[in-house]
Formats: sequence, C-alpha cells, structure tokens
Amino acid sequence: MTSPLLPTYARAELSFEKGEGPWLFGRDGERYLDFGAGIAVNALGHAHPRLVQALTEQAGKIWHTSNLYQIPEGERLANRLTENTFADVVFFTNSGAEANEAAIKMARKYHAAGGHPERFRVITFEGAFHGRTLATIAAGGQAKYLEGFGPKVEGFDQVPFDDLGALKAAIGPETAAIMIEPIQGEGGIRPVPNAFLRELRALCDQHDLLLIFDEIQTGVGRTGKLFAYEWTGVAPDIMAVAKGIGGGFPMGACLATAEAARGMTVGTHGTTFGGNPLAMAVGNAVLDVILEPGFLQRVEKVGLLLKQRLAELKDRHPAVIAEVRGQGLMMGLRTHVPNTDFIAAARAQKIILIGAGDNVTRLLPPLIVSDEDITEAFNRLDAACTAMEADLNGVAHRGAAE
Repeated sequence: MTSPLLPTYARAELSFEKGEGPWLFGRDGERYLDFGAGIAVNALGHAHPRLVQALTEQAGKIWHTSNLYQIPEGERLANRLTENTFADVVFFTNSGAEANEAAIKMARKYHAAGGHPERFRVITFEGAFHGRTLATIAAGGQAKYLEGFGPKVEGFDQVPFDDLGALKAAIGPETAAIMIEPIQGEGGIRPVPNAFLRELRALCDQHDLLLIFDEIQTGVGRTGKLFAYEWTGVAPDIMAVAKGIGGGFPMGACLATAEAARGMTVGTHGTTFGGNPLAMAVGNAVLDVILEPGFLQRVEKVGLLLKQRLAELKDRHPAVIAEVRGQGLMMGLRTHVPNTDFIAAARAQKIILIGAGDNVTRLLPPLIVSDEDITEAFNRLDAACTAMEADLNGVAHRGAAE
C-alpha cells in the first residue's frame, strides 16, 4: 500500500511502540539502544517521569491561549534561561528553523534600528545546516537543499569552514552578522576550534557585527556544558536553541542580549504556538533536571568515556572506522564504508544511530545514558564492525577468485 505521507523521507522499515530511558521498543518485538535520541532531541531519554508528570499536569489545566496574553510558565522559563546564559531576552518558537529565522530577522532589525537598513547580509560557513525554510536553506547554502526551490533568498555569504582569511574578505558595508554552529552537526560533527570562535567575536566587535551561534544541536547539555559557547571563552549576541530544550516536545527559542534585540519591538515578529503552556511546562521540567547539581559534570564524564570507547573501536576495526570526532555526547564516526551501510549494520545489532555529512555517523545518546549503556553500545558496534569486516573480506575473496 502506498503511504499518503509526502515521500520526503527514506524511512527505515522500523517503527516503535514505546520508549524507556535510552531504550526503544519496536513493533517488531525487539529492544533497541537509542543512540540517536530523535536527532539529539530526547535529551532526557524516553518517558522521563519528570517530563511525563509536567506534561500531563499542564494538559489538565490549559494548552493554548496565544501570546496576546501573559503565559507565566514562559516567563519563568525565560527567566531561568537568561539567568544561566549571556542573554537578556528570549523569544520562544516551535522549532530550530524558526529560532534561526528569528535570529536572522533580529540581526537585520538591529542595524535597521540603528539607521543602517542596508546592513542585512549574514556570513555563514560551508557545511552548515540551519534549517529547511527558504531563508535557512539559503543560510546553510548546501546545493542539495536549495535545488528546485527557485532563487536563493538574498543576503547570505558563505565562506569555507575555519578559513579566517576568507571570512575577513567577506565582511563588507552590507554585512550585519556572522552565523555559525560551534560544532557542525548535519555537516558531520565538525567542531569549530575555540580560537577561531574567539576571532569571530573580535571581528564582530571591530566591525559592529552581531555574532549568532546556532546551538540547536549543541545546546542544553549536549557537550557537557549547558551551552557549547561556554567552552570558548566568548559569548554570542544571539543564540538559536531547540531540540533538547523540549526533551521531545516541539520547542525552540531565540536568546539575545538586550542590545542585539533593540529593534524587535511590538509587532515586528510573532508566533501562534511558540511559548504555549504545554511546551513551557516541559521546558521547565527539562531545566529542572539538567540544572541539578552534578548533572552536567556527569554528562561530561560519560561523554569522555564514550569518546574513549569509540577510539578503542577505531583501533579494533581500522578497515571500517577512519576517524572519531566530537565532544561530550555529540560524537561522530567517519567510516571507510558508506555511513548508510554502517547505520544499517548497527541497526541489525539493535542500536540506533544517525547519519550526517562527510560520510559520518552521529552518536547522540540521551544525556541520562549510563556507563553500562556505553559499554552495551560498544559491544553492539563492535559486533556491527565485525560483521562489516566479514562482508568486506568476502568481497575481496570473491574479487581475487575472479
């Protein structure tokens, strides 16, 4: 039977009935270790009791009023985000793409409010991924996402990854901001050197540009800090957040300093569903857990263990694994074999992984993952690599026989 769903995803022949912590239970009766976390979304795993309680309690009260009225749960969450970050103000959205759209609009409006509406261009980096809207695919600049959707939205200048000379050359009288992911996620778990991010901060200060960090995938504890910028020694002016902040509930946010947001006055931007009471209740519950003393330190510790075990996996299977990348619980394996084949081999061993660019496979386990879960993941990946090596050897033998 042909599915009535628009065929924009090549879905695996697998569906899940329920989840518990880092585990998924398939409708095929099997149990899977989830090291994809819904693409870094399920920060606290599946069916976390604190999140379930928050959502169900709020569901019995009120779901939606619109932003025409005050939403106390949103005020509380915004206060907590500003207290724990560089930011002064927060705008809540439904998704990461919308958070990035808000960030882009805010950067342009900042200059317009300062008397320079001609400054609207944003410098971005090759390999970036900022969303699927017309503006954010233009910001990402990848041909495969732009093809067939008409003229590229104007106002984005791409430069090579980690190329300071090209970046400086791209800054002109129309430049408004620089936008970057501290670690490229979809681009293949490519960490940006901290020294380069500090150079970006200095250039922005020098040229009155706004620095935008896309922390949709790196944020909310994923790297062992609440946000990845905390590792760098500098702070952005604007930051886009999503994925983990809702723990599985659709939610995003755009955080900014008061100065960067000076142009965003009444009527300049809006959202129907962003900041709704259900999302705000879940977002507050996520922060309740992640901000508990010792939680982020444990994420950092278990992330180091994961990196060590992946390095061991690479040493054991050099014919399969070429490189280990990443930080915290945002790790990537670049493989000699197609990453789609590696993901399928892992799935055969009942572990869920996520693909990325540069032939990389992402490991994005929930932040509540245990040392024992890391060991279990290693064993399953070890078995997947062994099976792939057997296949590779079989092909080599058949080729020699021919």
